[in-house]
Amino acid sequence: MSMLIAIDTATRFASIALYEPDRVRAEYTWQTNDNHTVELMPTVVEMMKRQGVDPAQLGAVAVSTGPGSFTGLRIGLAVGKGLALGLDIPLLGIPTLDILPYAVGEVSLPTWSIIQAGRGRLCYAEYRYHRGVWRRQGDFEVGSAAQFSERLEGFAVACGELTKADIEVIRGRFGDAVVITPPAFATRRAAFLADLAWRRLERGEQDDLMALSPLYLHHPGVVCSA
Repeated sequence: MSMLIAIDTATRFASIALYEPDRVRAEYTWQTNDNHTVELMPTVVEMMKRQGVDPAQLGAVAVSTGPGSFTGLRIGLAVGKGLALGLDIPLLGIPTLDILPYAVGEVSLPTWSIIQAGRGRLCYAEYRYHRGVWRRQGDFEVGSAAQFSERLEGFAVACGELTKADIEVIRGRFGDAVVITPPAFATRRAAFLADLAWRRLERGEQDDLMALSPLYLHHPGVVCSA
């Protein structure tokens, strides 16, 4: 297996990466302002050109499958499926919220991964670090910052897309008991997505090209893949 390309367009922040077993060849992360359709493929082409990588060198494709924006996920999945189909290589989907905790490092506290869900809502899930792996505890949830705060129990870490108003709500209830990661640790990076996908690939796993798709939660406009 020579190289994997990872694509995450789940929210207004997009990220792509070229990944090999021993290194990250390149990574681009930027705010799209919902311009995924216009920006994604040119950025992929530019990244590969700068690295001197031909599409034939790709051995697998990883995509973020949700939760997230339906439009963003649809575009990312379409590009990922197109590459996998055209090159006849494996496609691997990784839930969006699974990516964020890996930037936090090894911590013993309950860690909540969060993205914006629109209309003042958040989408979140709890993770615990165990034996070198972050494991999700339960289902993805959607709610306001106040509802999210009600799910917290004492000391915890919150990482991801939190607005200033969201942070004020959490701080107002818990003070410094909840560690809110700074922006550099709260940005989803495609390199982490690639690393998670590569682990699946090494286990001999891949997803069905036609069946892989985002799944809706019970809240309009929010998508989720288990």
